[in-house]
Amino acid sequence: MKQKEKKVVRGMPTAVVISILIHTGLFLLAGMFVVFTVVKQKEVEFEPPKAVERPKMKLKKPKVRVKKSTKPKATTRIVTRVQKTSMPDIQLPEMSGIGESLGGGIGGFDLMPDLGEVTVFGSGQTVGNDLVGTFYDFKRDRKGKPLLAGMDTDKYMQELMRFLRNDWKPSIWSHYYRSPKKLYATTIMIPPILSTEAPTAFGEPQTGGWCWAVHYKGQLVYKDDITFRFWGFGDDEMFVRVDGELVLVACWKTDSGNSSDAYFSPLWTTPDKADSRRYWLGNNKSVVGDWITLKAGEPVDMEVLIGEKPGGVYCAMLLVEVQGVEYPKNRQGAPILPIFKTAYPSWELQDAILKDLGRNEACVTNGPIFSDYETSVHVVSNQVAEVEPTATNQAAQAEKAVDEMRTWTLDGGKSVQARFVAIIGKEVVLKDPRGRQKKIPLERFSEADRNYIELEQPPEFNIDFAKLTSQWTYPPSPYSTRVPPTMFDYTFKAKLKQVSTGDYDHDLKVEIFAVGKQYSDDNSFVLLTREDDHFVPAKQENRLFSYSTKKKVTLHVTNIFSAFQGTKYYGYLVVVTDERGEIIQHAESNAWLFNILDNLRTLPVGSYFNKSGKRIHPTQPRSTNYDGVES
Repeated sequence: MKQKEKKVVRGMPTAVVISILIHTGLFLLAGMFVVFTVVKQKEVEFEPPKAVERPKMKLKKPKVRVKKSTKPKATTRIVTRVQKTSMPDIQLPEMSGIGESLGGGIGGFDLMPDLGEVTVFGSGQTVGNDLVGTFYDFKRDRKGKPLLAGMDTDKYMQELMRFLRNDWKPSIWSHYYRSPKKLYATTIMIPPILSTEAPTAFGEPQTGGWCWAVHYKGQLVYKDDITFRFWGFGDDEMFVRVDGELVLVACWKTDSGNSSDAYFSPLWTTPDKADSRRYWLGNNKSVVGDWITLKAGEPVDMEVLIGEKPGGVYCAMLLVEVQGVEYPKNRQGAPILPIFKTAYPSWELQDAILKDLGRNEACVTNGPIFSDYETSVHVVSNQVAEVEPTATNQAAQAEKAVDEMRTWTLDGGKSVQARFVAIIGKEVVLKDPRGRQKKIPLERFSEADRNYIELEQPPEFNIDFAKLTSQWTYPPSPYSTRVPPTMFDYTFKAKLKQVSTGDYDHDLKVEIFAVGKQYSDDNSFVLLTREDDHFVPAKQENRLFSYSTKKKVTLHVTNIFSAFQGTKYYGYLVVVTDERGEIIQHAESNAWLFNILDNLRTLPVGSYFNKSGKRIHPTQPRSTNYDGVES
């Protein structure tokens, strides 16, 4: 009995102890379960960081031309060329062999053209149905380095023959330099000019004017059924291929027989013996081609190859005779045929052709346009409205400014109606409607009125104009006795020195116009450049503002037709305008230039005009090749 009482006193009953142990164990197990569950849950909920979005480039698939063994029938289709402006296409050469497939120019890239340029070799912008021209220089390798073995005229003609006999494949010339710049031609009408103008047009001005070629490629299509033939001449070479067949070979011919005509005569013979080599076209006699028939709207391939052998003078002129059409005749009895064209020529292209085209040798605007859609709308864009001379208008504006009556706001809300006369010291002189003058302190006028008064008192400048000239010549050809003419590069500079007192803290605009003149015509002028800039007189150091034109102008004079032709510098016009657009001062070499200011502001740079400011075409040179008479 005593033993049991001691157990109770010293501890809890056994059942209670067991219960505590069981609950403790359950608690530990529950804790472990919670811990492991949390850890496991975290592993499940873990999310990796989001992927970074990176810009993707659209890759254009290179186009590879594959020559088919059989020729498909011609189908009617709409041909469209899209002018890329983002990045150039990669053009792979034709693959006729492993060695040739790696040689199509410098990487096959085309330079972005100057969309504003217009030359007789083509322009920098496609119209959708033009011939794409590629320039080749046979004096350099594919990387642009001079050939170690050099290039002579005999080897040059051999290379042309190799190209012509091998289906006109560009890969044939894979070892020679190909300019990355393309030109888009709507006509093949290059009157006699310096042969150096071809490489210059393709962005290769340092290339000599000999041993080069241009390959034009496109499609020939007409909206109606038509039968026609080409007349043409090329100095030194011109070949025309339509639908895979030679239809005209018109190369330089001499009486000695040692010429390009004699070398390439085995390739093709003219079917018209009577009229071929009978009439002068450019600086030699024209050749008549094969008759060609086109079905309405069905395009066929067309290619033209032109080239220059010794350097000096070059021309390539392609005319069209439509079967059954009667044409007027010039003084040598030759028909005045229209030029070949795939679009109506712009005014700028007409100028580029006419300035070197002998009078009445060809018609630039009439004749068929080889396109399967209507192009007559282009004629409208070439019409230029004549702006009346502005001398009387400017005088009226000046008189109006002097007599302008306005309402002036003074301090205290008082208003005065009067004309501005002058500012003397810190007082403004006004004239009321009755003709009475009154002086009012400048500080009494509103801010808008004070601004008006400042503009009415512009600074006076001494305006000096200068032309900066540098001279250079093209590399002379080792195969030509013609000495390259001297080329004159012009930049123009205007200096405005403020001679009046006071600070003028308003913006002024300076316009610079430089004018040239056709060498052969005293009433045919050219707008060489038009540029402008802005300045604030109060911010100019020593009260002097100076501006030089950014674009270089190159001029030269030649005597291709035994008479001088070209453009020479004539004069200038400088106009200063305030922020209201009002002329505050001007300076000019000839007073009539200021009288046609409005015209000079709207005429395209490079265009021709007369003394009334009306846009005109350049005066054409006289042809002295036949009978010593003017055509």
